[in-house]
Amino acid sequence: MSYKVRFWDIRERPQRRKPFEVRWTVNGRERSESFITKGLAESRRAKLMTAAREGEAFDEQTGLPASEIRAIRQRTTWYDLAHAYINERWDRTPGNTRRTLADALATVTPALVRPEARYSEPRVLRRALYSWAFNKRAWQSEPSAEWQRALDWMQRHSLPVSELMEPDVVRRALDALGRKIDGKSAAAKTALRKRSVFSEVLGTAVDKGYFAENPLARVKWQAPGVSEEVDPACVPNPNQVARLLTAVGKLQGRGPHLEAFFGCMYYAAMRPAEVIHLQISQCHLPKTGWGMLNLNGAVVTAGKEWTNDGAVHEVHSLKRQAVKATRPVPIPPSFVRTLSRSRRSLRRGAQWASVPQCG
Repeated sequence: MSYKVRFWDIRERPQRRKPFEVRWTVNGRERSESFITKGLAESRRAKLMTAAREGEAFDEQTGLPASEIRAIRQRTTWYDLAHAYINERWDRTPGNTRRTLADALATVTPALVRPEARYSEPRVLRRALYSWAFNKRAWQSEPSAEWQRALDWMQRHSLPVSELMEPDVVRRALDALGRKIDGKSAAAKTALRKRSVFSEVLGTAVDKGYFAENPLARVKWQAPGVSEEVDPACVPNPNQVARLLTAVGKLQGRGPHLEAFFGCMYYAAMRPAEVIHLQISQCHLPKTGWGMLNLNGAVVTAGKEWTNDGAVHEVHSLKRQAVKATRPVPIPPSFVRTLSRSRRSLRRGAQWASVPQCG
């Protein structure tokens, strides 16, 4: 916002459909609006000059006075804000994250409507939001008539963004993030993940000037408890794991592949997506002693509705690592022998991933 505002005389351009142009600058940046008649142009110029004389700051991006910016923001609904967020975030977001964002926004958006509003088919509304409103790839085609009715209802009843400054409204949204569509409690990690998305959207609203601070900061909310304890009775010991893997390896057909797959998860503590991406060329398997796996990526199942090319899978870098980052993982001699046996059934350069993808 800036108070450095200057106005020029109205300019007439006879060849234009709207020949009378109002021109002004905000901190040196030129702005203009055109009108059909000179009277309309003079009225608009006088209104802008009055705002400047009364000490209103003007927005450098739009050239509008603060009072008009506030009026525009009061007309913007939560649904509009969330829809715009997906549009802006889509191109720099991997497919699996796109799906996570859509799931969170489809959960919280039905809660941010006028108190008396209730849609008759909540599952249809949730599906329309998840599969169309918050899926930019789906915008290439029109939604079905059933979905369109639900989205039209949401557009009419969604709360203005300004009402999210009310703690009760934010608390209502947070409560919705902790429940499934049938009203049962959602898993603690699911609720926290969706709250993170909600907070990020509100953060972009702060950047755009809708709020001075994130409304979540003003609300006391007890996050669901997350159990990090592991029941020892559910964890197999090394001897049990060895027997299980040996039994899997003896299965006909895919047995050796599955033995290698699950062995990577146990002996190298690899994520399934990292095992799927692992290639023979990344494996150092000596005849004796410890071996080494050099991990450099992961294959993630995103779903064809969420990827740019319509493929089911996406290749990512290692989680929370740079694009070309690698992670060396040592493996014990016993598992080196397992991978060596499995390698004989795979052609050079093939992925251990080939079997898990099939199942």
